[in-house]
Amino acid sequence: MMEQHSQEVEHALHALRAGGTICYPTDTVWGIGCDATQAEAVVKVLKIKPTGTRVGLIVLLHDINQILDYVKEVPDIGWDLLEASGDPVTIIYPGGLKVAPGVLANDGSIAIRLVKDPFCVALLRKLRKPLVSTSANLPGAKPPSYAEQISPEIAANVDYIVKIDSVSSFPKPSPIIKLLLNGEFRIIRK
Repeated sequence: MMEQHSQEVEHALHALRAGGTICYPTDTVWGIGCDATQAEAVVKVLKIKPTGTRVGLIVLLHDINQILDYVKEVPDIGWDLLEASGDPVTIIYPGGLKVAPGVLANDGSIAIRLVKDPFCVALLRKLRKPLVSTSANLPGAKPPSYAEQISPEIAANVDYIVKIDSVSSFPKPSPIIKLLLNGEFRIIRK
């Protein structure tokens, strides 16, 4: 990873460990994030970008083995979907664990996306916790593909904006698939 990325990982990490919020590039669009285990930080994210309903927040992980740390039970279809997907995909698993209350949906489920973006992977490795990720746009606005597209309202309310030029190979929000324990699944967002 380039020196600039290394320095930005450290700056973002400092903000996250202090209970702060960040805007950062992901493998899809730019996101607003925080340490998913810090309740006060999650509240800050929800104030910056209210979800309106209790659908929960997406969390990012960098290693498939971490899923078992944050999910009670992974239906077999979940592993199959992860293996089959070449593009980023968010999977909603029943029974989330070890995250702040505002991260889980009303039904206790947790939305997880595994990332491959080098910046995100480096940040997650050092943070050693899941990272909240909600697109860095106001409701109804297009999610930003570049830092320059983040609205002034959002930029003014986060604690740190990562300073790297990042262009995603998948510049749109990821598809979302909800798994059910009976082996069925529903496509929530294409």
